[in-house]
Amino acid sequence: MPTLGDIAERLEQFAPQALAEDWDNVGLLVGDVNWPIERIMTCLTVTPTTVQEALEKHADLIVSHHPLPFKALKSITTESTAGKLLLELIGSKIGIYSPHTAFDSAPAGINQHLAIGLGLQQIEALVPTRESSEADVGAGRLGFLGEEFTLLEMADRVKNFLGVQTLQIVGDDNLTVSRIAIACGSGGSFLSEAIAKECDCLVTGETNLHTCLEAEARGVGLILPGHFASERFALHSLAEYLSDQISNIEVWASLAERDPLRSV
Repeated sequence: MPTLGDIAERLEQFAPQALAEDWDNVGLLVGDVNWPIERIMTCLTVTPTTVQEALEKHADLIVSHHPLPFKALKSITTESTAGKLLLELIGSKIGIYSPHTAFDSAPAGINQHLAIGLGLQQIEALVPTRESSEADVGAGRLGFLGEEFTLLEMADRVKNFLGVQTLQIVGDDNLTVSRIAIACGSGGSFLSEAIAKECDCLVTGETNLHTCLEAEARGVGLILPGHFASERFALHSLAEYLSDQISNIEVWASLAERDPLRSV
């Protein structure tokens, strides 16, 4: 039976921590490397909902895209949501591993999945990492459509791939786009790089008003399907990867996890 240490080593090979942003908290965050692992649940975020599912389904490990803890904690008590969740998981011997921005930037990571799923060609990292000479290793992605689309047509392609009914866009519906930048999650900080690389459009989960205004002023389209939608889909492929790579374990993507934002 594999141990928590074995799983952590395999995840490190898949999404090396060297690819993570300096501000991030990635890797094995909770658990004993000697714990035996039989059941793994992947999810976007450790929340009361996903913790309850892990407990009910007897998971030994949660592989969560977003870290818990993320920032340093001065105390771990039931007075905070993070403390309560950590105590529940530790008490039940359930580990937490988070690949986060290393998974975003990995060769088979979230941004690569997004780029391929949206039909981009000649895909490369938007911001290549210094640790590798490979074109598909680094933050964000840049690629080309096989033909010119309007911004609205590209938005429909994003909706179809991510399975969302609505999203937000910045720019004229008929703006011609063919050179596309990708940055999952909250990727507005990549707008300047997208502009420098002469992209027509940036697809990211969410961003702030000032970034939207800057994109509009510079004539660059934005497509914003939401933070959750831009990342959650990849947790299914991560579950499949772990299941294929490691024998004698059961892996599933959380069935209960939902986007907290609703349109009314």
